[in-house]
Amino acid sequence: MTSVPSVPVADLPADAALLDVREADEWAAGRAPGSRHLPMSELTRRIDEIPGDEPLYVVCRSGGRSARVVAYLTQQGYPAVNVDGGMQAWAGSGREIVADPDRTPEII
Repeated sequence: MTSVPSVPVADLPADAALLDVREADEWAAGRAPGSRHLPMSELTRRIDEIPGDEPLYVVCRSGGRSARVVAYLTQQGYPAVNVDGGMQAWAGSGREIVADPDRTPEII
């Protein structure tokens, strides 16, 4: 795979627009506050929902799926950046995680 733009969690801008590409059960269990959800499996069908005018930081569980999404989005002209280490790195760095109301936040 060719190299994709990426950034470690520690270097994310405070106002970073996060796109979480994990599946619904992963999203429900734990996510970054304010992130948008668009599962990788629905990306091509819903690409018109993605803003194209500002950098979009793409996250998954560990960084693999998001890297593939970033490769695709950059080929389409979107300013996308992969979040190295994904939500595991997010949680590991002590950043806030939220979940659906009936759940304790966790990364699955």
